[in-house]
Amino acid sequence: MNEMMLKKRSTNYLPEDLVVEILSRVPLTSLARLRWACKGWNDLIKDKILAMKPSQIIVLIDSRVYLASVDMHKIDNNKVNLTSQFSLKDPLSHNFSEEVDIQNVFHCDGLLCTTKDDRLVVWNPLSRETRWIQPRSTNKEFEYFALGISSSNKYKILRIVHTGKTHPGLLEFEIYDFTSNSWKVISESRDWLKPLWKSCVMSVNGNIYWLAFREGDGIFLQSFDFSTERFRRVSLPGDHHYYNILSLAVTREKQQLCLLTQDRQVPANNVWIATKIESKRAASWIKFLSFDLPNFHHPFHFCSPMNFLVDRENKVLVCPGKNNGVSNNFLNILGENKFIQVDHQDGKSVCSLLVNYVPTFVQIHQGSLK
Repeated sequence: MNEMMLKKRSTNYLPEDLVVEILSRVPLTSLARLRWACKGWNDLIKDKILAMKPSQIIVLIDSRVYLASVDMHKIDNNKVNLTSQFSLKDPLSHNFSEEVDIQNVFHCDGLLCTTKDDRLVVWNPLSRETRWIQPRSTNKEFEYFALGISSSNKYKILRIVHTGKTHPGLLEFEIYDFTSNSWKVISESRDWLKPLWKSCVMSVNGNIYWLAFREGDGIFLQSFDFSTERFRRVSLPGDHHYYNILSLAVTREKQQLCLLTQDRQVPANNVWIATKIESKRAASWIKFLSFDLPNFHHPFHFCSPMNFLVDRENKVLVCPGKNNGVSNNFLNILGENKFIQVDHQDGKSVCSLLVNYVPTFVQIHQGSLK
């Protein structure tokens, strides 16, 4: 038996546990190439290896997207590691030589990014697959894009737009279907003001949730179902007249919606988790975390727009540092009797957005989950 055949047989008969151990040490970007080595490796990477990877977050710094790793057991060293940069090349530049400036990031089985020059791209940085989409129009005062999945596993994009031509608070909505590669207008217009903090539109199990405002109703929780293509309100925890609503987030592991509130009568801040969201308006909430911090008396104390991440195991939340040009704090770790300000490695840049990152090999151009 020649040497080539011997190597092939040895690889085929490696115990699965050993193969998993080896592949789990391979960087994410290299796993994308190893998927094609053989079907067995592809199945292991999709079903086991990705789930074993340490929890990572996407941060947006100076219009560039980075992966960051925060070890909650070592946060007292006051450092956060940027493990890699996700590079998105501009197809309009000469020989794809220039990178795209990213304005915002929306995560749902890939990355939905809006660029600063009104272009829209759906981007999977792991497979490096992109899909550039032309919006119906660029005549607007405000717009936001959110990616979702229907019950038949089809990708769709909701565009929330205010053109300024109608009532000041009236929004228009459009749906992009990946399969048909076309936009359509949703006839149902709503007299909401635009989402309060546009970085806080969250995806949970394919549908999206955000905080909205209407005169007379105040702030409320709104959702959009990509299967029915209909809007609905979702109930808030307790009596929402007794607290200020700050921001939304989603847990990484179980895809649960989180709400950060601030009591109006006592100096307390709370993180709520929706354990169940019914098909109608009802939602079941539990109070996950309460904390009181000095100088935490305004929704924009840390950054504006404000967003945060929840670590269920360590009972903390993570939010960006001040975004006012005064502080170089990169992240703040908040919890019961805990307040840690974490610096970036070089202490020069401030994070403007945090998003939990769950890697996937889903193929964007097919328009559905495979």
